[in-house]
Amino acid sequence: MQGKSIYDQMTKPEKEVASLLKKLGIQWFYEQPVFVWDENKRPRVWAPDFYLTQFGIYLEVCGSKKFDYEYRRKIFDKNGYQVIFLHLYKNTEKWKTHLFKYLRLFLNHRRRKLYISLSRCCQVL
Repeated sequence: MQGKSIYDQMTKPEKEVASLLKKLGIQWFYEQPVFVWDENKRPRVWAPDFYLTQFGIYLEVCGSKKFDYEYRRKIFDKNGYQVIFLHLYKNTEKWKTHLFKYLRLFLNHRRRKLYISLSRCCQVL
């Protein structure tokens, strides 16, 4: 029996995102589990759709208008995970712009934090 492709498990919007990431040469893991504490301090394991290995950032492909993504965003933020939520169902083209905007934002934030840490380190020496 041959192994199934990871793409067989993906929804159509997830396949679109995976295709773009592949074109850009961005490596990813699919549904990499993360540990979070929910609003009642209960332990949970969630699996955002993509983990971008070069950036340490997660992507959640939002496929339903009925699902409470704000709740997930709040819990991820509270637990220190950087997650970009992509709403492909809202606008089939704007999600790419949204992805690039937030990747840039998260990476610039990380670079500033690194710069501050290095500056403090150099002052101590």
